[in-house]
Amino acid sequence: MTKLEKIGADLKRARAKQAVWTQRVKELESRYREEENSVIHTMVHAANLTPEQLAKVIALAGQGMVGVYPAETAEATGNKEQEEDENVY
Repeated sequence: MTKLEKIGADLKRARAKQAVWTQRVKELESRYREEENSVIHTMVHAANLTPEQLAKVIALAGQGMVGVYPAETAEATGNKEQEEDENVY
């Protein structure tokens, strides 16, 4: 067997392994995505969110406002603090 034939045989084996590993990567990506979706599904049900509430949470997250109180709550809190300040004097 010549050097060129050896390299050709190695190349053929490497391509076969590459095909196997490419398929393995696709399968693992699919399983990962399925498990990730399952975790999200479990979290949504554990939080007992309606589809509308979930949509609002996602919209707020997209705006970077996760954990921020809505304006109504902030106004109510601000009014309460203002009333407390007025009562101190």
